[in-house]
Order: sequence, then structure tokens, then C-alpha cells
Amino acid sequence: MTQRFRAIQRILGVIIVLSSLSKLPPALLALAWGEKGTPSVFFGSFLVSFVVGAVLWATARNVIYDLRLRDGFLIVTLTWVFASLVSALPFVHGPPYLSYADAIFEATSGLTTTGATVITGLDELPRSVLFYRQLLQFLGGMGIVILAVAILPMLKIGGTQLFRAESTGPTKDTKLTPRIAETAKALWGVYFGLTLLCAASFWVAGMDLFDAIGHAMSTVSTGGFSTYDAGFQQWDSPVLEWIAIAFMLLGGINFGLHFVAWRRASLDVYSSDSELRAFLRIVLGFSLLVSLTLWLGGDFAALGESVRMATFQVVSNITTTGFVMPGFDQWTGPAPVILVTIAAIGGCSGSTVGGIKVARVVMVVRQGWREIKQLVHPKAQFLVKMGGRRVSESVVLSVSGFIAIWMLVFMALLVGMSASGLDLESAYGATMATLANSGPGLGETAYSFSTVNDVAIWLGTLGMILGRLEVFSLLVLLTPQFWRE
Repeated sequence: MTQRFRAIQRILGVIIVLSSLSKLPPALLALAWGEKGTPSVFFGSFLVSFVVGAVLWATARNVIYDLRLRDGFLIVTLTWVFASLVSALPFVHGPPYLSYADAIFEATSGLTTTGATVITGLDELPRSVLFYRQLLQFLGGMGIVILAVAILPMLKIGGTQLFRAESTGPTKDTKLTPRIAETAKALWGVYFGLTLLCAASFWVAGMDLFDAIGHAMSTVSTGGFSTYDAGFQQWDSPVLEWIAIAFMLLGGINFGLHFVAWRRASLDVYSSDSELRAFLRIVLGFSLLVSLTLWLGGDFAALGESVRMATFQVVSNITTTGFVMPGFDQWTGPAPVILVTIAAIGGCSGSTVGGIKVARVVMVVRQGWREIKQLVHPKAQFLVKMGGRRVSESVVLSVSGFIAIWMLVFMALLVGMSASGLDLESAYGATMATLANSGPGLGETAYSFSTVNDVAIWLGTLGMILGRLEVFSLLVLLTPQFWRE
């Protein structure tokens, strides 16, 4: 038992050291831009987190222990907790000078690519702080643990366990390459390439270089932080909005598909993926529904504008990116509730998106339809299929169990948010925004959590971590069986 925890301590120390490096780019940029005060804040935060990680590693560097899958769950959970804690330091000791509760919420929101914020007045913040927020989302998009597996050979022992615990979706064992470290590098290569392409597109379309890079980091990562309070309305450019829609969709697609398409130099892999086809149909359906709702309700005079606004917000929410159009919470009838709720569906497995994931939603719907047909024809045998292939009963049960647990956690957080003092609309919005890692909520939490009480802030932080780890990875730590040898 001692060797096990010391091995976990060693790996955790390395990952904390790695996460401490995120303070260096904004520190160097603050120096280059001649900012006052912020360079010392970032350098000081770097030293504190680096020393903590180095001490954890040094005191257990000689431990040899073969990690198991359950150890991966513990490491990944602790990684996100510790990374959020050390990443919060600059927000406390420098602009915007948040409380510890708010700072941890902001850092967690960045790393989990939730996009919910407690900060108002982004336009007045130093550019180094704005860049740091975007960088947190970029690192969190593909995952700190996968980054560590990709670039640190010392983590190849237990790398499979870490990768499986960190990856999202119902199927976690698919490898793009024979070695897990090579798979992680491949995913990061695709992710970095898409981010560069997105930044170039924003720049050519009218953003300055700083804003283009910053928004590319939060678009491909489906994070949702902006460098302005007005978000994309700062430019009021349909071209920029359609570019954002395209790259949010790319961020919501399985990155394994992107890698295979690049390696084969062919787009055929996209058309043959059943989950992607279902995802695009869902996006199209809700975009049309909300577009018609806005047009018929008179929110926008022109049908074209209604389509653009609705499509932007639908894609932003279902990919759990979290960019918002000002006034979306006041749109006609059920539109705001629909937009916030579809975040629960999420995007494709193996993407940067939060939520339940399309594959699971499709699978559980087909399972429900099978049960209905079984009632009509009790002696018949019906199969659940995905992509024309039969899905095993064990996978169907696993998916059904996941969605049941996800809904129970959602209800528990909703009750907690309501009990903390939020009205029902705000509590629902806050719960969906954090557990689905989507960002915008309803009511008091539609654009910011800045006025929310500390109890709701801590519940939101817990919800974001639960959502990022897809519930099971954290809840499994609460079972007595996990701690038994």
C-alpha cells in the first residue's frame, strides 16, 4: 500500500511541475509588454507550484510500482484537483484579485474547459491575465494527463491506465498507434494543428493577433473564455462567427477521426462514422428549431440573422464551448431552456467536449426503442446497433448505468444549488453549466457567476470536475472497494 501511494505521489509531482509551466508564458509576455506587478505574480506562482511538485517527486523518485487501472482514476482526479489549486494562485495575488473560492472556480473552469466565469470587466484586465485564462483552456482541452503521457517517458509505466481514466466517451480502449504515448502525441499534434489553423482564420478575418490566438485556444478546446465581456459581439462580424461555428464543430468531433483523416489524406472516415452523423443531425435539427423560434418570435427581423445567431448559440452550447450571444437568455419562449439543456448531450466521444456524449445518448435511445418493440413482440429478438454493428449487452448496460448516475448527480447538485439560495431557474442553469462543462446558465448565472454565493461556487467547482472526469472516475474513489488491496 505504501509503495502504491508513493508511486502515485511521484507521478502527481511530475504532473504538478508540468502544470506549473503554464505560468511562464504569461510571465514572459507581461515582461515583454511592460506590465507592472503581473510578472512577479506569475513568476511567484510558478515557483510555488514548481517547488510543491518537485518535492512530491523527489521524495518518491526511486519507487518502482506497476500501476493498475484504479490507480489511474486516483491520479487523474488528484491531478485535476491539484492543477486547479495551483492554477488559481495568479487570480488571487494579482488582477483580478479574486477570493480563494472564486479563484479556484475560475481556474477549474479554465482547465475543465467549462467557460463559466466569476470575472467581470475583462476589457480592463492586463493582457497577460487574459492570455493565462485562454492558456488554461488550451491545456485542459486535450487534458493535462494526456499531455504528460505524451511528453514524459517516465510516465509510460501506467500510461495506459492514465490514458483510459482521462479519455472521454463509452469506448476508451481504441488506440491510434501501438503505444499509448504515441497515441497521446498524435492527438496533441492534431489539436495543436487545428488551433493554429483556427488562429490564422480569425486573424485573416479581422481579429488582431493576440485576440486571434486567444480565441483559437478557447474555440478548438471548446472552452469558451473570451478576452472581452462582449465575446464575439465585440467584432459584430458574421464571418468571424461562422469561422467559430466551424471550429467549435471540429472540436466536438472525435480527434481520432481527425488523426486518421490526416494520416490517410482522405475525408471518407468522417462520412463512415455513425456517431458523427448523429451529432451533425442533432446540431442541424436544433439549429432549425431555434432559428424558427427566434424568427417567428420577432427576436430578429431577418431570417438569415436568426439562422446565424441560433446556429452559433446551438453549436456553442451543444459542444459545451460556452460562447454567448448577448441577450440569449431573453430570447423567445423555450429557446433559452433548449439551448442550456442541449449541453447535456455534448459532442462526440474522444473530443474536447463535455456532456454525456452523442454515442451514449443515441445508444440509450435505441435501447429504449428496443424495449418498446419488445413489449409489442415479447418473443422477438431485437438488437441495439451502432454503425451497423451490434452493441454488446455489457456496453448497453454500462451506458445506461452511466446516464442514470449522471442524472442522479445532476439532481443532487441541483438540490444543493437551490438550497444554497439560488432561485430554481438559476440553480438549473448553474448545474447544467458546470456538470456539462458548458459555461452559460440561466437567470443569475446566464453570463457570469460573479454574484453567486460561495456555497454555490464550491458546488459548481465540484460539478465541473465531476463533469470533466465523467462522474465515475471521481465517484469510484468514494467506494470502500477502491481502497482495499
